Amino acid sequence: MGRIVLEALRLTDPVSHSNDTKPKGFPAYSPALLFLNGEFMRGAASSASGSLTGALGRSHSAVESELAPEILARRARQRRQMLDMVGVSYMIDAAILLIYAYAGATSFMVAPAYGACGLLSVAAYIAISEAKVNDRFRDHYFISQQTSISLGIMLLFIYLAPEVGCLFLCSIFLVFTFAALRSTPRQTIIGWTAAAVGLTVLFLLSDRPIGMPTGTPLERFATMLVFILVLGRGMVVGLFSSSLHESLYRRGIELKEAYKRIEELAELDELTGSLNRRSIMQTLDEEIARSRRSKTPCAVALIDLDWFKRINDRFGHPVGDEALRAFAITVFANIRSIDKFGRYGGEEFLLILPETSDGAAMRTVDRLRAIVGALDWSAISQDMNVTMSAGVAMLRTDDTADSILARADQLLYQAKDLGRNRVVSA
Repeated sequence: MGRIVLEALRLTDPVSHSNDTKPKGFPAYSPALLFLNGEFMRGAASSASGSLTGALGRSHSAVESELAPEILARRARQRRQMLDMVGVSYMIDAAILLIYAYAGATSFMVAPAYGACGLLSVAAYIAISEAKVNDRFRDHYFISQQTSISLGIMLLFIYLAPEVGCLFLCSIFLVFTFAALRSTPRQTIIGWTAAAVGLTVLFLLSDRPIGMPTGTPLERFATMLVFILVLGRGMVVGLFSSSLHESLYRRGIELKEAYKRIEELAELDELTGSLNRRSIMQTLDEEIARSRRSKTPCAVALIDLDWFKRINDRFGHPVGDEALRAFAITVFANIRSIDKFGRYGGEEFLLILPETSDGAAMRTVDRLRAIVGALDWSAISQDMNVTMSAGVAMLRTDDTADSILARADQLLYQAKDLGRNRVVSA
């Protein structure tokens, strides 16, 4: 097969027709060149049913299919990462509270009590997550519940230890920073309302002064840590959010590429790599409309391989398939990037030549006929020879796809009646 492809390229006429826009080398539209060993589409088809379909199968219905364990495991890992971050945040606050306690700004009981409340809430959510309870709910992070409990803890300790209330106020910002990763607009409004009510009660309906200890160097050091570490944790949450968005973006790109690949496979003829009948007919309609808009000529050639049934009968269908592939590669190597080529049915092919005059179309198709006839087809099977006949019709003002194809078909039959291996135009 490789030998006959090289032969086709050797016979390629470097001189294009008068209004040809073909660049040197292979045309941009040449998918059939990928079919050199005759196995590409079979491999691509199996790949599409495997990896590509797998990439696209991650819909909501997949949760109930074979992908469900993978998706659930990923969700569990994401929940655990977030809960671990929340637990570490509570421990950082507890450590700062111990510094405040050593400085005499608050009681030594505040730090362990606060740490215990925070870690108990995190442990409870970890246990729920490991028990897969979350997977029964749409919001598997339980954002509303976690935000409410964390906010309640902060407001409680602002009331119990107002002398170090600045730490808990800053931590409220962190609570909503974490919640913003997964909150819906409704959850955000509810959380903000709850925080506003709680802070209103503490500031306006309570006479407890909310302090920010700065009386001693150790107190100033602890207060400095509050702000520095709140900023640091906010940045960590931001980076975590950025990584999630990047992951979603990559998945979106992969999904888009997979759809594009499947669309390409759906448009191509599996055997030859040319456009299949549905795609070439759709392309013909588009080119007819474009030609009318731009008022440029357009030619259509209906091509048939001569005596192809005899080739199948004598050499077998596998050899016939190789001949069809070799023919398609030869055509792709000798047309412009704007030309469209597809399998019309069996051994019949349709070639659309936009922006091409009658004479140029005739020369192009006749050049293809000469190249096909000059190929050494014995590279596929001994004593085999392949020629082609074609009918070339020009688009008329009142033409439809059916009418121009009917004329091209009549011209093709004239070429056959005249002895085959020839091109007839009108």
